[in-house]
Amino acid sequence: MSGAWVLILLILLSSLPALVVFLWFKLAKYQFTTAWFLFALLTGAAAFVPALFLQNVLDFSFFHNRAGVFYEHFVRIAFSEELSRLLMLLVFFRINAFFSHSRNSAGEQLSSVNVVKKATAAGLVAGLGFALLENATLAASDINVLPLRIVLATAIHGACGARMGAAAAMLHSNKGKAILRIFSAIAIHGVYNLLVDIPGFSQIAAILIAVSALSTAILSIFGGWSGDQMKEAMPARKLS
Repeated sequence: MSGAWVLILLILLSSLPALVVFLWFKLAKYQFTTAWFLFALLTGAAAFVPALFLQNVLDFSFFHNRAGVFYEHFVRIAFSEELSRLLMLLVFFRINAFFSHSRNSAGEQLSSVNVVKKATAAGLVAGLGFALLENATLAASDINVLPLRIVLATAIHGACGARMGAAAAMLHSNKGKAILRIFSAIAIHGVYNLLVDIPGFSQIAAILIAVSALSTAILSIFGGWSGDQMKEAMPARKLS
């Protein structure tokens, strides 16, 4: 099999979590368009490029001490990836708002709660897009890492992406909560990276962090909402 076909296969395998979430959104009757979902997914994948650039810029040499370990996991990796994700999500929301406004002649307004839920969902999908590209890239060098990364790395990127989506939506209206979510995403991401690198029990803790962080992100989107309530909150249009 040629290198191109291998890369395509890796991308398809890495896309499985995104497909699961797409079907789950549909089954949950969460109103959105396929175009919106794909655009959010591509937004997350696009964040991989500036993140890679920032990681190269921040690639300073440190002694092998605690400061160096903290810098590597929390600043060079977690901060650069979350910052890139935030910037791309801000672009996504700006473009999405422009087209939504163009199509919405009735001037329908959604509540701030619904806006944050939509933004959190978009951030979750963007996190999956980022993980998709990162997983495929790393698996191209070592295919053995793919099964574990499809589960854990995708979970942590989705969880942190959801928080960055909410932060992007609240950046102008509630800076305090937005900053809190930004720092929580960086902290969760950094702690996860740190624990993954430590052999033994700490890796179990990393799994628990990834699962719990993703679970809370999912609850923030769907918690307390039924399919009928979703339709009542957004009666005339889908997420766009």
